[in-house]
Amino acid sequence: MADTDINPTAAALLGLLHEGPMTGGQLMASAERRLGPYWSMTRSQVYRELPALAEQGYVRLGKPGPRSSQPYAITASGKRAFSRWLGETPGRDAVRNPTALRVAFGQQHSGGQLKELYSNANAYHTQALASAREQAREAKKEGDPYGAAALDFAINYHKAALSWLKSAPAK
Repeated sequence: MADTDINPTAAALLGLLHEGPMTGGQLMASAERRLGPYWSMTRSQVYRELPALAEQGYVRLGKPGPRSSQPYAITASGKRAFSRWLGETPGRDAVRNPTALRVAFGQQHSGGQLKELYSNANAYHTQALASAREQAREAKKEGDPYGAAALDFAINYHKAALSWLKSAPAK
């Protein structure tokens, strides 16, 4: 948190709320649909951030709906905080790849374990690549070049992972 008092998860929620008021569940669904290929958020992060954003005056609570669902709407000060956040330098990427971590300890794996690890990772990245490509096509069709550009990152990430898997050492 450089210049603003919001972290990237809070900023992502504020960004999504520019589309209109949403409940926590709707925000999770929107985050998964729009940001999921390149940015992960957990339900606990969303439900932890929303009260903090309300306390800061960045979102306001609407009338509770069915099953006590609570809609949130971005406020003018939330829009200003989001705008400040957009202007900050993003900082370093945090790379955390669970497959690469396991490969780093390849000496302790059996050959079968490594083969299964690679197979599972290959299946995941192949499916995720196809999904990101489809989402990018949809974003382009809907006239969203920025969403499409962010999805291009996910596409290239999965391509790189698949390329890396082809060259990873086997036992």
